[in-house]
Amino acid sequence: MQDNQKFADIGQPKRIWAVGAIHGDVDRLAALHSDIARRFTPGDRLVYTGNMIGRGEAVRETMDELLAFRRALIAMPGMLAEDVVYLRGAQEEMWQKLLQLQFAPDPAVVLRWMLRQGADATLRAYGGNPDYGLAAARDGAVALTRWTNSLRGGMRSAPGHENVMSALRRAAYTSLPGENPPERVPAGVLLVASGIETSRPLGAQGDTFWWGGNGFARIDRPYDQFRRIVRGYDPGRGGINAGDFTATLDGGCGFGGPLVCGCLTASGEILELIEV
Repeated sequence: MQDNQKFADIGQPKRIWAVGAIHGDVDRLAALHSDIARRFTPGDRLVYTGNMIGRGEAVRETMDELLAFRRALIAMPGMLAEDVVYLRGAQEEMWQKLLQLQFAPDPAVVLRWMLRQGADATLRAYGGNPDYGLAAARDGAVALTRWTNSLRGGMRSAPGHENVMSALRRAAYTSLPGENPPERVPAGVLLVASGIETSRPLGAQGDTFWWGGNGFARIDRPYDQFRRIVRGYDPGRGGINAGDFTATLDGGCGFGGPLVCGCLTASGEILELIEV
């Protein structure tokens, strides 16, 4: 359907375990993993809906936990590496942009904005100092390039972390059953980080996936082939919500609230909501 470097087609799984925004809360993530591990079976899929890092103080530990659980799952007989999917959220997008800060038109303004949005935790996790970054921004592109290269080095020193960032997808979706369905009846589920603009095709969403969450609650019909759209983060902090065509799996993790995971069918029916 779409470029598999941007989107993850998860086929027709038995169940989808969709994890909401984590924001660096490794203790809740480990507890959720313990719960999922007891019930996960081959044929299931695990989708992290982005915002895995940022805000919380345990960014590196969170990434290590994500990697360890992925290794445990794909070691199960019948599991494939692509059965575990990581989506790009606002925090991951900011980190990627921060590593290219020297190309921003006003890097100091951009950096201050990112710090207010929670990127400070990720920056410090990989050895960065915001004050040094701001000083480098004042000194010019050469100093700023040297600073961002040091951040890249900090990430590369953590085994597997850069691999996770390079594997991020913009969205994940179930495909229609059968090769040539007789009717294009909305029957699938689309998983995104935060938002989507239903007037645009999937390939034209751009950064709406991580920045366009404000209109999500107003979606009142299926989108393309998808009966339900599921997101992991609500920028309006409205809490967990499941409507006829959408579901929000954000309990406020990273802001003092629980981490949420939805167990779904391939058509988007919610079998269970887990809070830890």
